[in-house]
Amino acid sequence: MAPRFHMVESGPRPVAPFSHAVEDDGWVILTGQMPTDPAAPDAPLPEGIEAQTRRVMDNLALILGKLDLGLEHVVQCRCFLTAFERDYALFNDTYKSYFPANRLPARTTVGVTALAVGALVEIDLIARRPTGEVS
Repeated sequence: MAPRFHMVESGPRPVAPFSHAVEDDGWVILTGQMPTDPAAPDAPLPEGIEAQTRRVMDNLALILGKLDLGLEHVVQCRCFLTAFERDYALFNDTYKSYFPANRLPARTTVGVTALAVGALVEIDLIARRPTGEVS
């Protein structure tokens, strides 16, 4: 089966040339999401790392949901923070609230010098469809 490239009509407006997700053989890779509001893409970003992390996680969940998946299907996340030392602890508190304590995906978190649209955080992820399910 060839890879499938997904654009979610109600998803966040892309800030670069990419698909929201690419799927192959049950693996679903979501492009890094920014803390933009899909309903108001030109609105200012939320203030602070907690609000931006929530918006990013909600955007990821929205895309997964449109692909008949949820955060429970996530196996790995990559997280990027522009103010790593300042924001890491609060970011972790917010991020982990989206997953059961016994079901945390594998994760890498990296401090970076800048992100698109002036964001404080960006997260991409890999999810896996349950065996036998293909969308």
